Amino acid sequence: MNQLSDRLNSLSPSATLAMSQKSGELKAQGVDVINLSVGEPDFNTPEHIKEAAKKAIDDNFSRYSPVPGYPALRNAIVEKLKKENGLEYTAAQISCANGAKQSVCNAILVLVNPGDEVIVPAPYWVSYPEMVKLAEGTPVIVPAGIEQDFKITPAQLEAAITPKTKALILCSPSNPTGSVYSKEELAGLAAVLAKHPQVIVIADEIYEHINYIGKHQSIAQFPEMKERTVIVNGVSKAYAMTGWRIGFIAGPEWIVKACNKLQGQYTSGPCSVSQKAAEAAYTGSQAPVEEMRQAFERRRDLIVKLAKEVPGFEVNVPEGAFYLFPKCSSFFGKAVGERKINNSDDLAMYLLEVAHVACVGGTSFGAPECIRMSYATSDENIIEAIRRIKEALAKLG
Repeated sequence: MNQLSDRLNSLSPSATLAMSQKSGELKAQGVDVINLSVGEPDFNTPEHIKEAAKKAIDDNFSRYSPVPGYPALRNAIVEKLKKENGLEYTAAQISCANGAKQSVCNAILVLVNPGDEVIVPAPYWVSYPEMVKLAEGTPVIVPAGIEQDFKITPAQLEAAITPKTKALILCSPSNPTGSVYSKEELAGLAAVLAKHPQVIVIADEIYEHINYIGKHQSIAQFPEMKERTVIVNGVSKAYAMTGWRIGFIAGPEWIVKACNKLQGQYTSGPCSVSQKAAEAAYTGSQAPVEEMRQAFERRRDLIVKLAKEVPGFEVNVPEGAFYLFPKCSSFFGKAVGERKINNSDDLAMYLLEVAHVACVGGTSFGAPECIRMSYATSDENIIEAIRRIKEALAKLG
C-alpha cells in the first residue's frame, strides 16, 4: 500500500551522495578507500568564523531569525557583492537559505510552472534537472563536450530557446567540470538572452572563489541582465563551511520576495548560529580563502599532470572548482573476467571495488562518457588514487 507521490517517483536519487555512502560502507568493512566522490573542501572552517559561532551561542542567537536571514548578514552580503563583484544590491534583494542548494531550488520553485522549459547546459550538477522536475517543469539539456571545454556556445543557447523557455541555469565555475565562463563568453550568452526577455538566469556561483584564471565574472554584470539574473552563492566552498548550511540569492526584489514567501511556509530562516558564522566569513579576513584557493590550484596541476599519463583518459584543464572530469569512453566495451564496462557508472563502480577509489560516473551529470573526480583531498591521496586507477584500468582488455 506504499503509494508514493508521482512527484517523488519522478526523481532520481543523488548519485554523488549514493557513491559517498557506498564508499563509506566499504571503509566501515576496513577497506582503504580513497574518496574522490565528495564535493567539499577537506579544510577546516577558519578559526575566526568558528569563534563568531561560539560567541553567537553565548550571546543567545538561539531564536527564530527573519525568514530571509538577519539584516546584519544580508548587509554583509550586499557589501561583498559590491566590493568583490561590482554589483549594487539592497538587503531587500538578498534572501538566505539552508545552503545554496535550497537557494537554487527556491528560485526554480517560484519561477517554473508545469510545462515551462528550463535550459540546463550539460554536464550539469546532478540536482538541477531533478529540481526542475520537482517544479513540474521540463529540463532542456544542452550538451557541451570536452572539445569545447564543457561550455555552451551562444548558437547552442539560441537554438534551445522556445516560447516555453522560462529560465537558464548557469554554473560557473562549474560542478562537475571545473569550467569557467570568461567575460567574453558570458557577453555572448547575454547578447542572445537580450533577444528573449522572458528568460531568467539562475547563476550558480558557489565556486566563485575557487578560480585559477583571475577574477570571477558574473552574467549579472551586464546592464541588460541584472534585472533578469538570480545569483546563487554561499559560504560552503570558499570558506570550508559545507555543514553550516548557509546559501543566498541576490536578485530582482519580486523574485526574492517570492522566495521569502515560499521559504516562510516550509523551512523559515536558516540556522541562527550559522548566520552569525557566515557574517564573520564575509566581514572578516579573506586570507584563508586565498590559502585554500592556492592549495586547490596546486592539486589541480598535480591531478591533471597524473591523469594525462593514464592511457585511455582524455583530460582537459579545469579553470576552477575542485573537480576533474576526464572522458573515459575508450574503456566502454572492455572487460576483465566476467566483468564488462558498459558505461561510466560501471567504470566508477569498477574503480571503487577494484582500485578502492571512489569517483562518480558521469551519467547523472548528463555526460555518460566522463567520470567526476574531486581533488579536494591531500596530494598523497591524489598520487595514490591515480596510481591505483591506472593499475586497475590496465587490467581491462
